[in-house]
Amino acid sequence: MTFVVLIEVKMNSQIDFTINAMIKKLLLFVFTGFLSISSVCGQTDFKLMFYNVLNFPLEDAVPNRINDLEFILEDYRPDLFMVCELNNSSGAMAILSSLQAINPNYESATFTLNTSDDNIGNQNDLQQLMYYDSSKFILESQDVITTIFRDFNHYQLKINSIEQSTTPIVLDVFVCHLKASSGTTNQQSRLAMVEDLYSYLDTLPADSNIILAGDFNVYTNSEPAFQKLIDPTNNIVLVDPANRIGSWHNNPNYVDVMTQSTRTQTGLGGTTGGFDDRFDFIMTSENMTSNPNLSFISGSYDVYGNNENIDCYNQSINSLDCSGTEFSFATRDALHNFSDHLPVTLQLQTNQSLSIPELSTQEMIAILGSNLIEHTLNLKIDLSLQNQLELYIINSLGQVVKTVDVNNSLISIDASQFSSGIYYITSSKFQFKPLKFVVTH
Repeated sequence: MTFVVLIEVKMNSQIDFTINAMIKKLLLFVFTGFLSISSVCGQTDFKLMFYNVLNFPLEDAVPNRINDLEFILEDYRPDLFMVCELNNSSGAMAILSSLQAINPNYESATFTLNTSDDNIGNQNDLQQLMYYDSSKFILESQDVITTIFRDFNHYQLKINSIEQSTTPIVLDVFVCHLKASSGTTNQQSRLAMVEDLYSYLDTLPADSNIILAGDFNVYTNSEPAFQKLIDPTNNIVLVDPANRIGSWHNNPNYVDVMTQSTRTQTGLGGTTGGFDDRFDFIMTSENMTSNPNLSFISGSYDVYGNNENIDCYNQSINSLDCSGTEFSFATRDALHNFSDHLPVTLQLQTNQSLSIPELSTQEMIAILGSNLIEHTLNLKIDLSLQNQLELYIINSLGQVVKTVDVNNSLISIDASQFSSGIYYITSSKFQFKPLKFVVTH
């Protein structure tokens, strides 16, 4: 007798068996004595990050800043990475190389120079760009929206799902950097830029899935530019997934969403003055609050590196005042060294399953020797999968007990710390029948 176990796959390096699947497995295992997996399905999560990369790579007051960025990206591993203050194509390629060292599936949209400033000096020193995991997203098109100051960059993505040919899910991503500085004149410049954006958004279907990520440079929600974004009469209304709309500037009550400045020390480039502003945002269209096809996960909005410590107000992010349980000193120090802004992150969720490659485990992945393991599990991996595969070891309760990066054709895994029992080897990146082994010590 063959039966099916449903596995819920989440792309944030967690794999959980659904309750119903666990019940089916436990009951049917008693009757049959063996397990046959016939499908992988469920929901998929995506991790987004926006980051003001502070005049990268021309700002060189801190040497080897790319190493700090690699530390950050290795830790968070965004599926979509959106940036502003990117200077040139060599900087764009340096970031892509760093991402591909983590995951070779990363690709970038085409780097384009800012055109909105052509009539005011054609400086072309600050651009936006988007990077994406090509196993999860397909870049359908990209466009530029010109304004009085800087472009908005529009990237249209399609989720690389099994259902994409019949029920495609499209995500429209806009990345921006609004005019900086306080004062009425600069506020009006920001408003004019947002109005140009809405002239473009008004041409899109009202039910479009919109992400707007950027350095807005707004000091309070009462600014005209921000009020335009959340205007309920818009064809497409944007919402703040953090649900922290207010007067952010110099207000320690909003320290949890503050993103600038990470520094009090001068001479590093960028702005000093300590942690006192919320300039950086990821907003979504209102329909993404509860759309089962694609929505943001409630509570997932975060400022990466911000421990939400009220003592951090007006301090540098790597100081003891900014310590906490979520982000270590090493993480906060890398953020401090790389930019005067913190990244913002958000997770999306779809009810579709990714169109991931199927593997024959008999040919590509195999357990060497017996699958009765006392101390060491030895795996043989096909050479073509090196540096492309991440394996999960799951216990009989559906819990991930170990994650293994495949960087060799022969992998030895210490199983001495595993409890006795049945375990399975699977992956979120490739679909294959899980390998089963038993720890006997």
